[in-house]
Amino acid sequence: MTFSDNSAIDNSGLVVFVHGLWMTGVDMWWLRRGMMRHGYRVKQFSYPAVRCDVKQNAVRLNAFLEKHGRGVEVIHLVGHSLGGLVIRQMFHDFPAQKPGRIVTLGTPHSGSAIAHLFNRSRPGRWVLGKSTIRGLLGDMPPWQGVRELGVIAGTKDHGIGRAFCALPQPNDGTVAVEETRLPGMTDHIELSVAHSGMLLSTEVIRQASYFLGQGCFVRP
Repeated sequence: MTFSDNSAIDNSGLVVFVHGLWMTGVDMWWLRRGMMRHGYRVKQFSYPAVRCDVKQNAVRLNAFLEKHGRGVEVIHLVGHSLGGLVIRQMFHDFPAQKPGRIVTLGTPHSGSAIAHLFNRSRPGRWVLGKSTIRGLLGDMPPWQGVRELGVIAGTKDHGIGRAFCALPQPNDGTVAVEETRLPGMTDHIELSVAHSGMLLSTEVIRQASYFLGQGCFVRP
């Protein structure tokens, strides 16, 4: 099967997007547009990433899925950065969800070195807010593999990380590839994109769409 052959991809169901830290969801419009072109219906979940902790936002996400998932048989989730952690926490606290797959984009599943650095100072803790509480510092509950989960990591090191610390190579400028790995994940792929650039990448859209339909990423 070639990558452009979408005939075998099951693109039914709803795709819910979950944004990252300091974002609102407007930043994911290109991903939503691209997923719609692949035949999916889409919804954006927005949450107070700084004011509420990951666990509180997981409660909000569950309520959002209950509301917008009425009459929907399959619900997929795509989370960018911190959004992937909110998704993980939601499945830990509310495992009885409708069928579907998960894709995370640049999510620091094992903790963020930059978050640890910011957390050492009062201004840094203020900037991160409650996102570090069982979240960005890597102290989340382990993933139980309740859904197929695909992880996309970036390798183009353009981002805030270069201004604050030397991240391990390869990295996407904010999150190191090694930080994105998660025991129990279904598949993992590295793409030549930066952390924020993932939100405007056609290749990310294609790979995410394929994983949601097939449960794996596509290699050349």
